Amino acid sequence: MARIVRLLLIAFAATALLGGCATGYLLDNRVQSFTTAGAAATPPFSYRFDRLPSQLAEPSQATLEAYADPALHKAGLQRDDAAPRYSVQVSARIQRTLSPWADPWQPWGWGFGIGGRGWGFHRPFPYMEQPWFQREVSVVVRELPANRVVFESHAANDGPWLDNRSVLPAMFEAALQGFPNPPTGPRRVDIQVGAAAR
Repeated sequence: MARIVRLLLIAFAATALLGGCATGYLLDNRVQSFTTAGAAATPPFSYRFDRLPSQLAEPSQATLEAYADPALHKAGLQRDDAAPRYSVQVSARIQRTLSPWADPWQPWGWGFGIGGRGWGFHRPFPYMEQPWFQREVSVVVRELPANRVVFESHAANDGPWLDNRSVLPAMFEAALQGFPNPPTGPRRVDIQVGAAAR
């Protein structure tokens, strides 16, 4: 019986996640961007990717840059490794944490015991931890050859979304909103992920 209940719960969770993917969702991002006075980027916005020493040997850095590339293009920057005017450095931080909506009483709860246990604290159903992630991405644009920072932006999001392939590109798009002259101060930028809601 416990196995059947567990399979039903897993099937329900998978259906909910697939349903969410099919309809899409709005990813809310906390964004803050900076430009130095008088140092905003100006056309042509040709760029190459630049890496910190710690990123050179990191296999995931190329994937991260591939996630950022469409957002950079959408913001008006054009990739040109041969003769770039700017360098772009991207990074991301992902941490899995306990969901703020997690039941503090799990994995325990009230239930009826069989075999003489009676009423008491025990786990009536298999415990399924709710996934929750804290993510942050950053984009730094430097003018070449002086290597002068002309744009810096950070986007952060907390949520249950599992797929970095969908979430991180949307976060880079949020971070680049307003390039090259973004609004000052913290702001919220919502990006539609997947199909738009009807």
